[in-house]
Amino acid sequence: MGCFFYSREKNKNKNKKQSRSSPTLTVDKDDFRDEMSKKANRSCSLVVASSPRSILELYEERAHELRDFRLAELRSATGNFSRELKIGEGGFGSVYKGFLKTSCGHLGLRNDSGNVVVAVKKLNPNGMQGHKQWLAEVQFLAVVDHPNLVKLIGYCGTDDGEQGPQRLLVYEFMPNKTLEYHLFNKAYPTLPWKTRLSIALGVAKGLQYLHEGLVVMTLFMLQVIYRDLKSSNVLLDEEFRPKLSDFGLAREGPVDGQTHVSTAVMGTYGYAAPDYVETGRLTARSDVWSFGVVLLELLTGHRAFDRSRPRPDQKLVDWARRHPAGTRWFSRLPDPRLAGRYSHRAAQDVAALAWRCLADRAGERPSMAEAARALERAARHGELDGPPEPPEEGSPPPPRCHAGSGSSSPEAKKAATAKRRRMAHLAKLAAGASAAPAARRLVHMKMTKAAATCNAGTQHGET
Repeated sequence: MGCFFYSREKNKNKNKKQSRSSPTLTVDKDDFRDEMSKKANRSCSLVVASSPRSILELYEERAHELRDFRLAELRSATGNFSRELKIGEGGFGSVYKGFLKTSCGHLGLRNDSGNVVVAVKKLNPNGMQGHKQWLAEVQFLAVVDHPNLVKLIGYCGTDDGEQGPQRLLVYEFMPNKTLEYHLFNKAYPTLPWKTRLSIALGVAKGLQYLHEGLVVMTLFMLQVIYRDLKSSNVLLDEEFRPKLSDFGLAREGPVDGQTHVSTAVMGTYGYAAPDYVETGRLTARSDVWSFGVVLLELLTGHRAFDRSRPRPDQKLVDWARRHPAGTRWFSRLPDPRLAGRYSHRAAQDVAALAWRCLADRAGERPSMAEAARALERAARHGELDGPPEPPEEGSPPPPRCHAGSGSSSPEAKKAATAKRRRMAHLAKLAAGASAAPAARRLVHMKMTKAAATCNAGTQHGET
């Protein structure tokens, strides 16, 4: 599940009766527009005045396509949010499998009784995803429309007496859970090579649509940066088609000649682009870096970050760099559960694409359109020729490959010293950080990034 920035706000609605907080925003619309305008001035808005039309206006055109559920309907659909129907849980709250007796159009699977099967996300009022993030997800998913993005069927927003504000989202149900389950849960059969390529291509096309496709759809520049790509946010339908989910961290891209969006650093360690973690400057290429990590997960069967592995191998990107294509060490990179049932040439192409996506400089990373084309070319290699013989046990370890140049110049040593100072500063921040989970997560991500960079810089300076 995703990590969400949580901000508490007082409810401006003074009505004490049970009220339904409709995302159509017919109530308090001026307040909402004022709030969005203030956020735009801080360059981290969901609604940026890049055109006479905004996300909010596009949403209002399509809001009628979403269903406004009553809380009683969703309680009935989920057996009063039964533990037996809980299919996911995180800092935001819980996700339940539900069965709706009424029609929801063409969306959703149906069971033997003809009921529509849905996924109901019930936000924890004290969790990391608050009303603003709930509202943002409703608006984004009402506007976007692509086969590789999850469908939002409807929402529920109400104040329920003693339990306080209730915020729920109703999605189409994905029977094959997430990519994370199938890659890392040994109880599941191994994902075939062709399925992995198909999933990678679907994710690439979903991101391409967010980065570029909305320009065509809306006839003006409207870019969405997903900001939370990871294997647990890639849902799989009955045919293992991937769909991106959890848009609580999504942001509208830069406009009016700007090169980036400045925003609080949020995301998941191991997937967030280092340049974004270090500077807070968010671009579409930040998503591309995360995509490179997911490609490595698909290729290797290893998690982006795994504490159960030896310390030098815990971060997937660092471990994979020591198995470059074109060397005998590359045969250790593909998932051993594939047992050689993959195209060696396609695997090298996927690895090459992953390293392009993981370039240190954002400008050197490919666009998602380029990534999709590269994956389409890789998929043409249909042979399942397996790897060359892997190195024998006891043979010398693979060379350590660093992302840097390995320079021992004064500039490199100076940079390493600056990084060490920065880490010391972050340590002080950690000591005085708030106990809030979001604060701890932000400091932890920055400290870990600084530590890795310090170590790399020191090693380069000693070569």
